[in-house]
Formats: sequence, C-alpha cells, structure tokens
Amino acid sequence: MSGILTPAQTYQILQDLGHQPKKKLGQNFLIDKNIVRKSLALANVKADEIVVEIGPGLGTLSSALLEERVALYAVEKDERLYDYLLETLVKQFPDSFHLLNADALDHPLAGLPVGEIETFKIIANLPYAIATPWLDAVLSGPLPLSMTLMLQKEAADRFCASCGSKSFGAISIFLNSAFKKTAEHKVSRHCFYPEPKVDSILLHLERIEDPFVFHSQTREIIRMLFTQRRKQIGSLAKQLKNISDLSSWMKYLESKNIPLTSRAEDLSLEIWQELDRCE
Repeated sequence: MSGILTPAQTYQILQDLGHQPKKKLGQNFLIDKNIVRKSLALANVKADEIVVEIGPGLGTLSSALLEERVALYAVEKDERLYDYLLETLVKQFPDSFHLLNADALDHPLAGLPVGEIETFKIIANLPYAIATPWLDAVLSGPLPLSMTLMLQKEAADRFCASCGSKSFGAISIFLNSAFKKTAEHKVSRHCFYPEPKVDSILLHLERIEDPFVFHSQTREIIRMLFTQRRKQIGSLAKQLKNISDLSSWMKYLESKNIPLTSRAEDLSLEIWQELDRCE
C-alpha cells in the first residue's frame, strides 16, 4: 500500500498546499496503514468491483482501493484537496478514479451512474456532522451491497441501536431494516492527523436478503415522531393528524396488543415497517 502517508508526510503535503485542516468538514486524515488494510478486508474488495468513497481527502484510502483495481467514485467538497487529487491519483488512474468536486449531501453516491450500475460497495471515513443525513440519503436507495464506515462511536451507537435503547431513533430504523452489522472495530484517535478528540468505530454492514426501504413520506413521519421521543405514541399520532392520518396504524398497534402509551423508542422494526405499509 504505497499511498499510506505518515504523519510527517501528511503534515508536509498540507504545508505545501497551504492547507489547514478544516474542523467543520471533519478533516482528520487517516495515517494508519493497518486501519486501511482492515477497511479493505472487511469490505472484501475485489478487482473490477465498483466502490463509492466519501471525502477522500489526501487519497490514503483511495490509493489503496485503486491499487486493488476497483472502479472508484469519490466526492470531495474541499476544492484544494480536490485539485490535489486531480494532480496525483486521477492522473495516475485516469480510467478508474471518478472524482467529483461537490457536497456529499447533494451527491451521496459521488456521482455514481446508478441507472447503469447494478451493484456497488461504499467505503467511507465519515465526518460526524454529515454522517446521519448522508446515511439517511443513501438508505432511500439504491442500496449498496455493503458499507464499511469509519464513524465516531456516538454515531455508530445510534446507527446500530436496538429498540428500547435511548440511542434508538429514525436512522436506526432505516438502517437496520436494510442492513446487518457483521463487524465492529475500535479505532484509536491516534490513527488520524490531526487527532480528533474521540475514538472512532470501523463498522461493516451487509445488505440483508430482503431489505426494506421506507417511502419518503413515512420517513418524514418517523423523524417527527422521534423529535418528541418521550411522549406517548398515541398522543403524538393525534398531533400529526393534519399531516398524516395514522388511524390505520393505531388500529394495527391495538391488534398487536401494543399500548398507545408506548414511546417511539419502544416499537420494533416490524411495527415501523407496518407504518410504511399503512401510508
């Protein structure tokens, strides 16, 4: 893996570019080759596969992926880093590195021509600020075969939370209805430059055999219900009657002997999926 940069090399390149890492963009550059190897191993990357990467930065993970001879689609918001990648990796791999200068929230699949491509994987080191809205966008489909995501621990806990836990929320429902966590690896803050204040989690998720994708209206309703997560689900449904009629779903809850005094975090994935069918 010739593209792995040491802390000194990372610092020097940033100095040469006159670039100060931007905290608001979550620019903490990976400098540990073992974590790069771990990411590729978890994703089971093979030649000729199609991979989406979010925020390639200085290209440490990108170069390792390109050396594996994948077709790589990446989106980088920072113009200076985008220009650096154009002059380095895009020139080196002109046919396989498809780089987009844009916001990942506007292009969550990095410009991947989804109408022409049937299967792909995602490997990404996600900034905390965009992790949830980006994943929310990805989960609206089309879905990747797998996702290997570097996340702050708090985000990883929310994404994979089970019903009944305080971390359980809308994003937990959308993710766990379509993907299964198969691996989790703790990553020290020392693996990045500059060092973040918290440790991270390398999370691997595999698409389940029959993934459930919620309709956009249902997703919005679920988000609304979780904004007042301490209120009872029955009273929340009445509050939303001007937005959506949830009476059919309320009847379903009663048929399953689920009290309308339950809170949103107490309802299982099956119950939330039934809300989508009732809409």
